[in-house]
Amino acid sequence: MRVRSMTLAAALLLPLAPAAALAQAPAPTPTPAPAAVPAEDPVLARVDGQPVRLSDVLATAQDVLPADMRDLPPGMLMQVIPADVRRQLVERTITERALTGAARAAGLDKEEAVRRRIQRAEEQELQQVFLAREVAAGVTDSALRARYDQESGKRQGGEEVHARHILLRTEPEAKAALAAIRGGEDFAAVARRLSIDPGAKDGGDLGFFKRSDMVPEFAEAAFAMKPGELSEPVKSPFGWHVIRAEERRAAPVPSFEESRQQLRQQMLQEQVDAVVQRVRATAKVERLDQPAAGGSLLDNAAPPAASPGGARPAQPRR
Repeated sequence: MRVRSMTLAAALLLPLAPAAALAQAPAPTPTPAPAAVPAEDPVLARVDGQPVRLSDVLATAQDVLPADMRDLPPGMLMQVIPADVRRQLVERTITERALTGAARAAGLDKEEAVRRRIQRAEEQELQQVFLAREVAAGVTDSALRARYDQESGKRQGGEEVHARHILLRTEPEAKAALAAIRGGEDFAAVARRLSIDPGAKDGGDLGFFKRSDMVPEFAEAAFAMKPGELSEPVKSPFGWHVIRAEERRAAPVPSFEESRQQLRQQMLQEQVDAVVQRVRATAKVERLDQPAAGGSLLDNAAPPAASPGGARPAQPRR
């Protein structure tokens, strides 16, 4: 429980989000609804005459609780949370209530732009909770197991290569290492003596790896070799490599436990798509944005900006 206490305390110390961050925050992910509050819901504080009850503090706790604690009954939850964290939760609830009261007193809840943001947040929360409840019943352990068994015959392990390598800073150094090996010196001994890779102490042994585990230059060379073959020096962003292929194999088929999370995400997405299609099919929709005879409303629109960044290349394991 000590680790959880520290986690909760750290979360409570986070500053309240600035308005800009709130405006740009993504829609919340579905989380289980808080457990029902006990019949006794004592008042723990008052802010400008308005009560702060135990249920309000428990609602605040849902924002910082670890996922595995959110379904605990309120009475048990309050016993599990350390006293100092309970005090911090009360203080945070008081602060949030005071800030909300100050915002209302300033008339912010009457401003059109703010009202639109509040309405949008409400709509997004309703959408997320609706989808979460609709799909939860269909994504059970038994359903996951059935999907795994159904697809087990189609599952194949990807190709893997077991290789060693020697990493050097320059091409002449790599050629010298290659000449030493071809001259009869043991590959692992040369790796331990010359390689600048942290794995040099293991004789440059990388074990088995998939093509996607390595940067493209390294993977292309390694997967083009037969067991026992040596590569010419290969340049990558890390330097120059001399590679020796040891073995090739089909990777073991992932077990159910290893596949569970991927299957769950896949089935959740399928269920969400199905719910969305069902809801849209039963909704009465009138489209008013169809192109007019003279052209489209988007004719003069600027194209969207290109998304920055991209996939990072895989790197040799250390």
